[in-house]
Amino acid sequence: MTIKANKHFKKDFLLKIQDLLLKEKQEIIVKLEKLGKKIPDSVDDYDADYLDMGSDEDDNVHEIEEYSVNVVTEENLEKQLRDINSAIKRLGDGTYGVCKYTGKPISEKRLLARPTSSSSIEAKKYLQNT
Repeated sequence: MTIKANKHFKKDFLLKIQDLLLKEKQEIIVKLEKLGKKIPDSVDDYDADYLDMGSDEDDNVHEIEEYSVNVVTEENLEKQLRDINSAIKRLGDGTYGVCKYTGKPISEKRLLARPTSSSSIEAKKYLQNT
């Protein structure tokens, strides 16, 4: 993947972020593949497997509980994957690290802590208080 020049951040910083995002993406894909199967022709959508533990009532209850937990986990991981893919896209088009609300650069400290961030802490605080 090519990183487009960005006037707000040094190339080394953007390469570090890219590395963090790609590692996190791979970890999430591994987790999603353990939960279910990728939906064909989809970028980041998976279907959690329904486990068949047996046919008695206790088994059925455990199957439903396990499936319910897996679906919620799957949805959370898919959201994280979408956020990562969006951040990778921003790296490629030169808009990475720019707050979507203010148009100002997001602090490097925030981006290192949460590489998928698309908004500054100040903008988030402002939005929460309005």
